[in-house]
Amino acid sequence: MERRATRRFRMKLPMTVRWTNQSGNGEAQAESEDIASRGVYFFLPTELENGSPIELVFVMPHEITLAEPVRVRCQGRVRRTEIEQAHRVGVVAEIERYQFLREDEKAGSKA
Repeated sequence: MERRATRRFRMKLPMTVRWTNQSGNGEAQAESEDIASRGVYFFLPTELENGSPIELVFVMPHEITLAEPVRVRCQGRVRRTEIEQAHRVGVVAEIERYQFLREDEKAGSKA
């Protein structure tokens, strides 16, 4: 039985992932597997701790926006991880807040 309150969309969007945990700060390029208004699922080459702050920056293409592509910065927390295989960890991130970025804004703030 589906427990999620919001609909998930299977979308492969490239994104930059930044996190902070006990080991320090990290950054990686990833691709979303599915996205909902409250969260996103993707794979990373490393495991993150549940509850770690995380920042995701991706571009919603014109096929979705029906206008110009839009960069979106999402901030949230790692909800859970699941190890698929060596160097491939599935990450469920809960989105706590997001903002649309203007062309001249840099998306480089740390989570």
